[in-house]
Amino acid sequence: MSTSAFQVASPRGQGTVALVNSQVMDELVFVREQVQAALAAYLAEARSHLTTIGSQLAPVCDGLEEFILDGGKRLRPLFAYAGHVAAGKTVGPNEIKAFASLEFLQACALIHDDLMDASDTRRGKPAMHRRFENLHQEQALAGLSEQFGAAAAILLGDLALVQSDHMLHTSGISSHQLLDALSVHDEMRIELMAGQYLDVREAGEKSYNVERSLRIARFKSGKYSIERPLHLGAAIAERDASVRQPLMWRLSEYGLPLGEAFQLRDDLLGIFGDPAVTGKPAGDDLREGKRTVLMAMAMERTSDAGRSELTDNLGKADLSLPTIEKLRGIILESGAVESVEGLIEKLTFDALSASRSREIAPEAHELLAALAASATARKS
Repeated sequence: MSTSAFQVASPRGQGTVALVNSQVMDELVFVREQVQAALAAYLAEARSHLTTIGSQLAPVCDGLEEFILDGGKRLRPLFAYAGHVAAGKTVGPNEIKAFASLEFLQACALIHDDLMDASDTRRGKPAMHRRFENLHQEQALAGLSEQFGAAAAILLGDLALVQSDHMLHTSGISSHQLLDALSVHDEMRIELMAGQYLDVREAGEKSYNVERSLRIARFKSGKYSIERPLHLGAAIAERDASVRQPLMWRLSEYGLPLGEAFQLRDDLLGIFGDPAVTGKPAGDDLREGKRTVLMAMAMERTSDAGRSELTDNLGKADLSLPTIEKLRGIILESGAVESVEGLIEKLTFDALSASRSREIAPEAHELLAALAASATARKS
């Protein structure tokens, strides 16, 4: 069986953990296409319903369709799929639709996150609040365009959250499967909102702290991106409780460290990513002043002069490219980037070690390795 050339790295000096099988990559592409088709079908039905309420809702449908269908790696549905396979079960169209519902939860989080962070763009296009701010101006509506944009983004994020529930509930999975899934689904949403608040609260702290930032990374992104989707897929597999619980523990041993590694990669891309690939302006996290693990490490390890320079400039929306380059240099010289890369490697290695546990069906081992690579070696 042929393999791709993509390797998953282990902690420094420990060699290569996995060589991703090309057949597994083809499987992921196929599932991603099925998820895309399920999302397109659901959004078409949602448009029919919403536009009967009022023609003014057409731009809402346009915004959500473009946001959901034109971007995203579908990692959360893919991890839910992997959780199902890890339970030794095959997947049908009803399960695919249930997994695809996670994209609406992701949309809710991103739309609201962009508004809270005052981000102008997402995936190279105007963020949702900017999109509707522009719509207000184009149609010469009364009132303040900025206020209209913010209100629309809040409502569209809420609508996406409701649609996440609705798509799951109408997926066609059995009532027993749905009840098992809801306990995971509810906890996932609670954790996400808690993590978002912790992130907002962190912006008010007077000091940077690695442990606080790691906790935010776990709850704001890691758990709802990887661990809980894995659990959702496993729960829908209808395993006997005495078997399912050990499987859930093993999936957590894989999903939690990988989720943190996923967010740490995001932190690096937020400062050092290529705008042509990330769809975000260069150094966007510096302009937003995000309190990430990377920034906490840089603050701890840089010189007094470097710390002063970072403190004076972080969070300034009008940072010039030369200033961004200067700040990047300070972060690099502090050794924070190297430390974060090392932590990503260690966390990924720990996750991959857990993925080969006997509680996890053998057919899921290479699948989980491939998804680990997708989550931590990405460029956007």
